[in-house]
Amino acid sequence: MRLTVLIFLFTSMYSMTFAQKQKSENYKRFDEKLIHFGFMLGANTSSYAVFQVQDAYSKYGLKSITSKAIPGGQVGIVTTLKLGTPVVRLRLLPTLSFQERVLTYQFNDPDTIIDIFSEERVNGTNIDIPLMFQFRTLRMNNFASYVLLGAQFSLDLQSQENSSQDFNDPFIKAKKNDYQAQLGMGVEFFAPYFKFGMEIKYSHGLRNVYVPENTFIAQPLDRLYNRTWWFSIIFEG
Repeated sequence: MRLTVLIFLFTSMYSMTFAQKQKSENYKRFDEKLIHFGFMLGANTSSYAVFQVQDAYSKYGLKSITSKAIPGGQVGIVTTLKLGTPVVRLRLLPTLSFQERVLTYQFNDPDTIIDIFSEERVNGTNIDIPLMFQFRTLRMNNFASYVLLGAQFSLDLQSQENSSQDFNDPFIKAKKNDYQAQLGMGVEFFAPYFKFGMEIKYSHGLRNVYVPENTFIAQPLDRLYNRTWWFSIIFEG
């Protein structure tokens, strides 16, 4: 559903690009440059794709595990390389991101008719290194739109993968490194001396980041994959 919305929005922006009347162009030499630098500020929402073990109810009394999206933020440095044509570019965007994910458990309590709920939070401070292909429309006046396709390596500086487990107050362990596929879209507006852009992007982990542990909150889990929606504001010169 979300992918369909992205495609619809991009198609709409593409149509808008060519519907504009001709105006004088700002920053005409932008597309002549081989490489561009800039910075990015943005917000994100992070969650997990959760897979529980088979027979989790009969083994552990687990009715469900859900992951709630929690807001975070990011800042990054942008480097864009023109690949011989104004409409195809390669973008490297090293980013420092702050993320939080919440797992909500619903257990059956055999001694009462009331279910037991438990909430576990997994915080992360990540160094993300996405490498993306940018496919841009031809510029019309001072506007263009684009789609992104690529991958990302993430290093969680706050990971507790190798920490000692506290069995009196157990916590979920996630692996320090992750690899993610990314898909996104954006729009660009040209000012006299810089370019301003807004983009939305989705990341989905390719690696199971769950670290098995012998605790009541870890045993029902089978796999966890990182999921993140990114909204970014980008300035390039």
